[in-house]
Amino acid sequence: MRSLPLSLGLLLVCGCYWAQAPEPDGGGVRAGSLPLAWHTGGPRCGDAPEWEIHAYNPDLYILRENGCVNYEKPFLYLFFGSDKVLLIDTGAGETHVASAVSGVIDEWAARNHKPPPPLIVGHSHSHDDHIAGDAQFRARANTTVVQLSMEATMQTFEIPHWPDGMGKIDLGGRVIDVFPIPGHDVLSLAYYDRQTGILDAGDSLYPGRLYVHDFPAFVASTERMVRFTEGKIVTHIVGCHIEQSRTPYLDYKVGTKYQPDEHSLDMGRGQLLELNDALAHMKTPVRMAFRDFTIWPM
Repeated sequence: MRSLPLSLGLLLVCGCYWAQAPEPDGGGVRAGSLPLAWHTGGPRCGDAPEWEIHAYNPDLYILRENGCVNYEKPFLYLFFGSDKVLLIDTGAGETHVASAVSGVIDEWAARNHKPPPPLIVGHSHSHDDHIAGDAQFRARANTTVVQLSMEATMQTFEIPHWPDGMGKIDLGGRVIDVFPIPGHDVLSLAYYDRQTGILDAGDSLYPGRLYVHDFPAFVASTERMVRFTEGKIVTHIVGCHIEQSRTPYLDYKVGTKYQPDEHSLDMGRGQLLELNDALAHMKTPVRMAFRDFTIWPM
């Protein structure tokens, strides 16, 4: 039996072997693409559509609310399985979000020669800028909206206990792992798509201001995301907003509609580890800026 190369052997012994795929061949996950830039509502609003719709691949769509409609400009994620489709969040303010999502579902169904699948509407958390369209979906046929309670969330996603239980939802040939990450909000959740390797961390990690309402819970939740991602393919970590510019340590201020030089939507596991390390060394909650995000205790 051939021995491991010295460098690899040392990495394994010291417990810091982070390689998650043996070859740079795609990691065995389903590929997709993110846009180089998003339309963020400017410099003049005019007739800009309420929602920008991007097909990451034929079975995953990302919707972004236009800044001219609401400065929060939240992102929504629509995952298609063979039997069901999962939408995460419903946007901010007043939009025709159910119509936009239904249009995507109808197009998917026609392309796949199937009837429109049942829709499940989940949430990254319970803040107003992510649940404004819930009523529209409660009125939509063939749709289940997860109630904004711990009990309903645990039941829908088969989470055995809160906050350290691991749940999931099977959409038909596509399993999404779901687990609690309270701290930003009591109902914050992380969603990991096994098919694409994408981790949606909601408002708990994204390029912007990470508002922390419960510091001990946020620390524990970040550690939970680190433990969960150990040994897993993580292609992108995405969230609900972009508030950071491409210039390191520089963000767009609250209320900004037009962000012509904004940070990319996605980050990687390195930023998660950076956040975790910073929180572990933070004796007292303080505001602290990093290249891609800012820890912002409330």
